[in-house]
Amino acid sequence: MKAIFRGKILTIPNALSFSRLLMIPWFVWEYLVQENSTGTALILLLSGFTDTIDGMIARRFNMVSNLGKALDPVADKLTQISMIACLVIRFRHMWAVLGILVVKELFVLITSLLSIHKTNEVLSADWHGKLTTTALYAVMIAHLLLPAMPGMASDTLIGLCICLILLSGVLYGLRNIRLIYSAGKEVCHE
Repeated sequence: MKAIFRGKILTIPNALSFSRLLMIPWFVWEYLVQENSTGTALILLLSGFTDTIDGMIARRFNMVSNLGKALDPVADKLTQISMIACLVIRFRHMWAVLGILVVKELFVLITSLLSIHKTNEVLSADWHGKLTTTALYAVMIAHLLLPAMPGMASDTLIGLCICLILLSGVLYGLRNIRLIYSAGKEVCHE
């Protein structure tokens, strides 16, 4: 049954991932125009919930698709980058998270695309990527719900995120480079 959904576009998990993309302008408007941090946090929690549920549904009901493997992380990264960009307005050290996250994602994207080109396989997220996503959501929501957070607490959370982003970037990069290299060796031996 798993093979049935591999090429499918219209699946419940894909619809949930797409709904997260639609939530981005909503929470940006809520935060920047309405200046409603609590409302923004609720939308972000809903987005995080749909992220968790889409993966569970995809695995439980064998609805894993290549589109879903690509769409899910795109929705995650666009959500994270958009929310962190909004938070930069009130928390200036969020620039570091934003810059490092963008560089990491570009590096992982390039190595992932090269890996897909060599192996014809779209890989799912690893544990460190899921941990980083969870930490980013927690830090974003903490900053939304505690706008008067002391600078030291904010900087500590930001530092934690930076460490996790860097760890995840290195581990994904190593995985992708290893796949690119091993696929290249297999082609040479044929």
